[in-house]
Amino acid sequence: MNPAPSLFLIGPMGAGKTTVGRRLAAQLDLAFFDLDHEIEERSGAAVGLIFELEGEAGFRKRETELLDEFSAKPGIVLSTGGGSVLAAENRRHLRERGYVVYLETTVEQQLKRLARDQKRPLLAAPDRRERLLKLAAERESLYRDIADLTVPTGLNSSSAGAARRLAEELTGRWSRSTTSIAAGTNA
Repeated sequence: MNPAPSLFLIGPMGAGKTTVGRRLAAQLDLAFFDLDHEIEERSGAAVGLIFELEGEAGFRKRETELLDEFSAKPGIVLSTGGGSVLAAENRRHLRERGYVVYLETTVEQQLKRLARDQKRPLLAAPDRRERLLKLAAERESLYRDIADLTVPTGLNSSSAGAARRLAEELTGRWSRSTTSIAAGTNA
């Protein structure tokens, strides 16, 4: 049993972190936050525009700042961006402050799920398959390294079904600790 105050969902784009996370949070009676959405809310700009104006480095800086803040909140399910694991500081916060669930998917599944997506800046490439393969090569070991639990997400399951299965997987592996992680956190 791994007690932790919150659940953090990691994995590549199109793995279902937001849709499954929202449903999982409702089932577990926890607050839900999507890190990319929070970045957009705080900045007043879409992720794509932030990438355009500040580059990936500017976006990653914002991501690290908000991940630090949100990972310190107890009693939440946090859906992270696919690249949030790139920074060592982020990986440390995720590992030390919560129970980390890696939603694993294949590039084929990503291509199907993201077929109509025009918003993700890292997906804007002439060859999406090649881009997704490159991202997977860079990030897969990072996801596995910090995950407390790895759960495959298949195309044939609904987000509700995936959230139910994940809740079942968490039984006996994770228990919600009510201890606040960050000293002085008012969350």
